[in-house]
Amino acid sequence: MPYDGKLLARAREALEQQSRENKLEQARRIDAMQSRCPELKSIERAMTRQMAELARLTLSRDSELSEKLARLERDNLELQARRAELLVGLGKPIDYLDEIVSCPICRDSGVYEGRPCACLKKLYNRELTKELSRLLQHGDESFERFELSLYGDTPAAPGAPSPRETMTMVYKTCRKFADSFPGTSANLLFQGGTGLGKTFLSACIARAVADKGCSVCYEAAATAMEAFETQKFSRDPEASEAAAQRVRWMLDCDLLILDDLGTEFSTAVSTAALYSLVNERLVAQKPTIISTNLTDEELQKRYSPQIFSRLHGEYLRLPFVGTDLRQKGKR
Repeated sequence: MPYDGKLLARAREALEQQSRENKLEQARRIDAMQSRCPELKSIERAMTRQMAELARLTLSRDSELSEKLARLERDNLELQARRAELLVGLGKPIDYLDEIVSCPICRDSGVYEGRPCACLKKLYNRELTKELSRLLQHGDESFERFELSLYGDTPAAPGAPSPRETMTMVYKTCRKFADSFPGTSANLLFQGGTGLGKTFLSACIARAVADKGCSVCYEAAATAMEAFETQKFSRDPEASEAAAQRVRWMLDCDLLILDDLGTEFSTAVSTAALYSLVNERLVAQKPTIISTNLTDEELQKRYSPQIFSRLHGEYLRLPFVGTDLRQKGKR
């Protein structure tokens, strides 16, 4: 999966901090045990000398190299056995003074077989979740906290489903989308008025997908389009490069969530940018969730036929209905 360089750097820093703490703990253990049993210190010095001798012999052309290496190995095993005996006598396991690592697979390097290790991915996911918490409204959005009881159970018209029935369908669809990720190429279009749960449910999906170690980019439509414009027109090289990285991240991430479509300033550049973003992710079969307050008619008037046809034909439309939940909360 693609990685955000800034978040990956934070994950590597966290891994390095773990490694430093492990080294400090190993040093603390060695000091404590050697204080209780000075012989352990003598053994450690002898083993250090053996390592130096091993390096010397490896580079030498000694005619008795094989015999000396064998003798050195026997002596080392005897020292290890004596150290183990002393540690057991002190009530400690025989590996108590060995190197401490948080990840036995990569030994805290963060790389295994040329790829990011699972431990680094876990730390990256933690940083991704922190970033999502900063971007989202409350920081505690989850499917378990979505309250269907807040939606009315009275149909707007005879024979029509009630808001609660409609939102139950929406909720189940969103949860299925998150549960099946990354094994889906579906795209979702959240449509409905303000305060009906679009941002909350998209945040629930974002957290669930991030928890699986997948990359999630959560952007407001206005800031996303600004990144495209800055990349193209900024005279500041640093700003242009930073914007280009954001654009690449939006195009390449496992899941893109584009919030509040229709609030961005409409220009020829923003329209072209939106088409590029939507179309390239469709071609690459990378799932996207778009939320908007606009109706189908308003989307058709605001955007080009090419954009509308993709939103209408390639996205599963989920209607958000009911009364503004934020107003209900105030009451």
